[in-house]
Amino acid sequence: MAENFEGTDTPARPHAHTPAVPEKPALEGLEAKLDAAWQAEQLYHFDESASREQVYSIDTPPPTASGSLHVGHVFSYTQTDVVARFKRMNGYEVFYPLGWDDNGLPTERRVQNYYGVRCDPAVAYDPHYTPPEKPAKNQRDWDAISRRNFIELCEELTLEDEKVFEDLFTRLGLSVDWQQSYRTIDDDSRATSQRAFLRDVHSGNAYTAEAPTLWDITFRTAVAQAELEAKERPSAYHRYPFFTANGEKVFVETTRPELLPACVALVAHPEDERYQHLFGQMVTSPIFGVDVEVKAHHLADPEKGSGIAMICTFGDMTDVTWWRELQLPIRALIGRDGRFSRETPQWITSESGITAYQRMAGKTVHSAKEAVVELLTENDLLDGEPEPITHAVAFYEKGDKPLEVVTSRQWYIRNGGRDADRRAQLINRGRQVQWHPSFMRSRYENWVEGLNGDWLISRQRFFGVPIPVWYRLDDDANPDYQDPILPEESQLPVDPSSDPAPGLSEDLRGVPGGFVGEQDVLDTWATSSLTPQIAGKWERDNDFFARVFPYDLRPQGHDIIRTWLFSTMVRAHSLHETIPWTHTALSGWILDPERKKMSKSKGNVVVPDDLLVRFGTDAVRYWAASAKLGADTAFEEAQMKIGRRLAIKLLNASKFAFGMGVTEAHIVAGETGSGESGAAVITEPLDRSVLAQLRDVVAQATEHFENYDYARALGVVEHFFWEFTDDYVELVKDRAYGSHGEAGQASVRATMATVLDKLLRLFAPIMPFAADEVWRWWRSGSVHGAAWPQAGDLDAVAGDPTILGSVSEALSGLRRAKSDAKVKQRTEILSGRVTGPAEELGHVEAALSDLQAATKARSLDLISEGEAAQEIEVSDVVLAEAEQPA
Repeated sequence: MAENFEGTDTPARPHAHTPAVPEKPALEGLEAKLDAAWQAEQLYHFDESASREQVYSIDTPPPTASGSLHVGHVFSYTQTDVVARFKRMNGYEVFYPLGWDDNGLPTERRVQNYYGVRCDPAVAYDPHYTPPEKPAKNQRDWDAISRRNFIELCEELTLEDEKVFEDLFTRLGLSVDWQQSYRTIDDDSRATSQRAFLRDVHSGNAYTAEAPTLWDITFRTAVAQAELEAKERPSAYHRYPFFTANGEKVFVETTRPELLPACVALVAHPEDERYQHLFGQMVTSPIFGVDVEVKAHHLADPEKGSGIAMICTFGDMTDVTWWRELQLPIRALIGRDGRFSRETPQWITSESGITAYQRMAGKTVHSAKEAVVELLTENDLLDGEPEPITHAVAFYEKGDKPLEVVTSRQWYIRNGGRDADRRAQLINRGRQVQWHPSFMRSRYENWVEGLNGDWLISRQRFFGVPIPVWYRLDDDANPDYQDPILPEESQLPVDPSSDPAPGLSEDLRGVPGGFVGEQDVLDTWATSSLTPQIAGKWERDNDFFARVFPYDLRPQGHDIIRTWLFSTMVRAHSLHETIPWTHTALSGWILDPERKKMSKSKGNVVVPDDLLVRFGTDAVRYWAASAKLGADTAFEEAQMKIGRRLAIKLLNASKFAFGMGVTEAHIVAGETGSGESGAAVITEPLDRSVLAQLRDVVAQATEHFENYDYARALGVVEHFFWEFTDDYVELVKDRAYGSHGEAGQASVRATMATVLDKLLRLFAPIMPFAADEVWRWWRSGSVHGAAWPQAGDLDAVAGDPTILGSVSEALSGLRRAKSDAKVKQRTEILSGRVTGPAEELGHVEAALSDLQAATKARSLDLISEGEAAQEIEVSDVVLAEAEQPA
């Protein structure tokens, strides 16, 4: 085994540039010390005068500042930072901002729970409002406060959360430019979001319509297709008949009997012979006595239930498709509160039907189902017992109750869901982007091809970007939704709930002939989809915007391709007729020990603070950078322990090298040295061999980094590092102290200085603290301001890369012989035989003096066994009398 680098007592050699090495190097405390230095040096500050060709811009994910960061954030943001640091060292001016996605439902829920308040727009604003010191346990006892008071609390709490997040990201070593940070709810972001909305309105890309909408009754808000989550839930098929004029029974089987009074038609497949004679005929619904027509449609499944289905407005999105394509009437009964209408609908006209409806009027969906089943049972209309099933039901991804489909007026942006040409254009946009990993592009295309409607962007929430629209009121105070009042862009941002409509006075709000402001806010994705424009100062500084847009990279999780990535593509396409970035890098999930995704809702997340304390930032970053893009990765502390060992080894190995007299002046390849002069200094074959290996490592690592495969780059560099420290350093230690003369000593010092110089740069993107700590011991400035190493710098000093491997095999064999004899490694070898292929023995002979010095061998016989030999072997080792290991 290699000796511990901490064990050397050799003092540093006097030199004009003698490294300033601490007595006991340690990882503890590096984060705070070096971050302070980086901030003082403005190391990551973006130069706004750089040309577009010099810039590498990153559209960084703005985390939701509500609650706490978990280890998944550490994982994905580290992977982005590794790329940013690599690009910066390659001469790019890196635009690396970080924003906070602080508007939307997560923030509202956190504020409600944190302060014990609920928003009620009917409550007047209280400029002196102070929330209770301790929230009431029962939500019904929470303070009801005005929308303005609620928004103020949201802004207050998000600022506190963002400071905590910023501190953790700083500790994580993210090389972001904090001078370029933004908030998705600040004035600039609101103005940008509203400007983009207005431009989409003027171009016809945004529109308002009364239409069936997926609705979450808990949060009282519309939900977009991208926010859906299918969950398996128990249910049951109920079978009952409709009746033809001649008394024929037409049985349907449904899991939603409560929607019977909302039925507008029956539908069967056009080729289903059982029902072809009924197409175009009227049938009468049981209980409620409403006549509906039997229709044909290809989406009807002959194998499902009885093969003929109720079309109700609306049970699910298939009902919506049938309603639209068959041009059926709307008979909506479920309201935004999730309850059935309290008034009997006008299409139910029979006395028995009206009486029956009164038993379900005003009830929840669950209670209404019970009422209808009771009515069917009382009238002997149920055919058999309900058949239990389990099926997928649509939920809002943040909700806990099934979604309903209600009819409401909402705002939409065209996204190709109802336009084949636009859909094809957006698929083509996806093909203009380079995907890492490449197979992720298919997820994007599958999503676009599966869209069944435009993007619903309005939300019935409080804390968000207001939709900048007012509506004129007619003489009866009814709003005119077809001719909205829009502000000028110079007036943005605006809030129609408190700002008067342009050209009108506030006293006309809500009165006949006056105006009313839009109460809805934009979906948070409608603002987050504009992060390139927000961070890039679109229309605020168009010269700046041209220097960063389209961006070079969009890093994000693969689970939000359908939301953030696609929505950003939609906006760049409609606003700029281009792609928003040229590359996208998709991170995987962090899995718990049971291979399940970590998420706050599942309660299986790990908070990173303790990990950073126990292992150090570089160790945690090492774990994150060990995972390839797109790969779901198990959370495991064992990998962090390996990373910590590597970081400590980097400190101690560097200290050991400096203890042998290595200084900056010894570097002979790269920016501080000359390859030609290095060829004269580095004379030993073993030294040239390790530099040849280093040249290959630099070339491979660079290629992997350029392909966004930082994990393979790390693997290549790490493998070389351990071989260098465990084998090469042990082999040349004696020569480094001058035992083979000044020339041999100069050769090894130059080699070690050159290797260390390159290794620190290679490790810098992944282990920024340990690498910079060592750099500052012997170099000026920061390693993060240094250039990435170039393989070509080592051409003049590179020899045969295979020599070190052959000598290492012999070294390993001799070490093993001592271990087998159960003696210490410092025990002297009197004699021994090294056999193997002639070429490899020639390598060993070239460095025989180093091998003998490292193993304390007086004599080693090198015996060639010809071409039949497969590997180097050690035998007949005779050891001196030695103290047995303790």
